[in-house]
Amino acid sequence: MKQAFNQRISSALTQRKQAGLTRSRRIIDQGNQARLVVDGQSYINFSGNDYLGLAGSKELTQAWQQGLSLYGCGSGASPLVTGYSKPHADLESQLAEWLGFDCALLFNSGFSANQAVLFSLLEKGDTLLQDKLNHASLMEAGMFSPATMKRFKHNDITHLTKLLNACDDSPSLVVTEGVFSMDGDLSPLSDIATVAKDNSAWLMVDDAHGCGVLGNNGRGCCDFYQVTPDILVVTFGKGFGLSGAVVLCNAECGDYLAQFARHHVYSTAMPPAQAHALSHALSMIQQQEWRREKLSELSQQFESELAGISGSVKTITPIKPIIIGEADAAISMSDKLKAQGLWTTAIRPPTVPVGTARLRVTLSANHSTQDVTQLTQAIIKLG
Repeated sequence: MKQAFNQRISSALTQRKQAGLTRSRRIIDQGNQARLVVDGQSYINFSGNDYLGLAGSKELTQAWQQGLSLYGCGSGASPLVTGYSKPHADLESQLAEWLGFDCALLFNSGFSANQAVLFSLLEKGDTLLQDKLNHASLMEAGMFSPATMKRFKHNDITHLTKLLNACDDSPSLVVTEGVFSMDGDLSPLSDIATVAKDNSAWLMVDDAHGCGVLGNNGRGCCDFYQVTPDILVVTFGKGFGLSGAVVLCNAECGDYLAQFARHHVYSTAMPPAQAHALSHALSMIQQQEWRREKLSELSQQFESELAGISGSVKTITPIKPIIIGEADAAISMSDKLKAQGLWTTAIRPPTVPVGTARLRVTLSANHSTQDVTQLTQAIIKLG
């Protein structure tokens, strides 16, 4: 019987290799910042999600060190035992006030936050409607939840409306991302919120890639569209430069999740020093407007210099996809750019649909105009 597992593993790895879709981990020296060192070679990093450049900030590092001095290394327990401390409560209060919600509940990752909400909220007989391009954490939770999941075409309000009209009187939850991580485009949240309200459905938004970058003082996509969803998920691994996540909702829903969301109840709470650092990151996001201004300038520069280049997709976010097509061609271009000291990642199926393999270029406030020009000129020459 043990041999069955070995055969299954071997077969899956062989199939992935033959399809040219094998992935590998690379050891990054000196942290994941605007400059990477891999195997002793230096690269300009255009593949991270550190949009505001906080991940390597000395100011934020000092805040975490201060948190370690004050609260030690770990929380030591789950939030409902002895793992919930003042830095956690302060951070939740700050986030709830900033984003306009009654309640905030911390999680150790965006993946666990998304799954916690869907697994604990949905019951048999409910209908879950998800954008076709939603994150894997949401899709997986939907597939394994007791609800009936339906996927609407990407950003297609007409299709969503049709599916909602067919839900009869079943409780319905509409879930979308604010910014889609592989395309860099925004969800039409105003229209989705209107359709959800007209059909008495709840709306949940995962704003992992929008919060910190878009909206007034970086409040994200919901502020950008002036929409208040029933549930908002914000992660800290992108604009905040750290890790973890928060679910924002009304007070009663927050109490429900604290009681029944297993990812919250049975997981060790994030270190209080991390919560302390996240509070400081939030202050930096609110006060350091120059970071968003710099991103906007770099974004305009990037698109201007690649104007007319086939495959280059314009976005208002720091995510700039360049559609290549076939997986092997995307890998080849990525490798050629790496040979010039430019680290770009080839994104291939199953992460994106077959025939849409791409370079996922991401910009950071820590990039310079010279960095961007170096990349765009290399892309044009490889054209």
